[in-house]
Amino acid sequence: MDPNLINKLSGQGLIGPESREKLLQPRLFSVHWDVNTLLYLGVLLLSGGLGILVYKNIDTIGHQVILLLIGLTCGLCFLYAHKKKRPFSRHKVLAPNVGWDYIVLLGCLLFITFITYLQAQYNVFGTRYGSATFIPMLVLLFSAYYFDHLGVLSLAITNFAAWMGIAITPYEILASNHFNTDSRLIYTGILLGAILITAGYLSERFDLKKHFAFTYDNFGVHIIFIATLAGMFLLDSYLLFFALLCGIAAYCYWQSRQRKSFYFMMITVLYLYIGISYLVMRALFYSDLDLGGIYLGLFYFIGSAVAVVRLLIVENKKLKAHDRV
Repeated sequence: MDPNLINKLSGQGLIGPESREKLLQPRLFSVHWDVNTLLYLGVLLLSGGLGILVYKNIDTIGHQVILLLIGLTCGLCFLYAHKKKRPFSRHKVLAPNVGWDYIVLLGCLLFITFITYLQAQYNVFGTRYGSATFIPMLVLLFSAYYFDHLGVLSLAITNFAAWMGIAITPYEILASNHFNTDSRLIYTGILLGAILITAGYLSERFDLKKHFAFTYDNFGVHIIFIATLAGMFLLDSYLLFFALLCGIAAYCYWQSRQRKSFYFMMITVLYLYIGISYLVMRALFYSDLDLGGIYLGLFYFIGSAVAVVRLLIVENKKLKAHDRV
């Protein structure tokens, strides 16, 4: 605010001396997110730069030297993180300093790079591709809880998804991209989503890293909804998958009300809306479609879109005072 205006209001008695002093004091602003963004960008640029350096000098450096450098840097990152970490707790543990989180993240990224390089160059796991993702998954999951790191937990979930895709779904299907000829990938996605949602529920139920629950649920809800919709779109038993979609949506809606989370309520409503819209369009386009059917489709999308927006506005007002996400 303009100092002259503040003095004028103070002279007129509209603001008191204490309020005047507070308004005249320079306001501090937080650079927390700016520093975090720069640090994350630095970790990504460093790991990417190492990859480019290795790619351009692979013939002169040698594979053994590259593996040694990656392994040594990874080990130093974990050693520093272990020495500086605070004692383990079932609850949230704050980082000891600003750069600690990013050193943990860099160490985990370098570990994944080390295992991938080892498999690509020396084929240490042979054709057991599941082992090449299972071992990093265990290390990342342990690191996520040991160091209390949400970013590492996301990496662990990603590796878990990769392991399930390779171990449960035949590798030949993944390699040939013949997803329509086998439904196991869809069922794998549904199982993966259910496991992650259960992990989020257990985190809150047993009060073990409760702040991890959102990450588990965020991955799990999107995966299970997308897999269920894929079953509706690609398989013949679309009504069965629609019934499953309604059951999942009912559970997620109930959970969102319990947790006072508008975010999960919103995505639940949107995914369910996609499923209902698919059934409506299927009923229109798989029958003798005439001009009246086209008009019905247009009216449906207009009316249903308004209804969905109205529903979200009403629910947002109910949860706004207690909304967590």
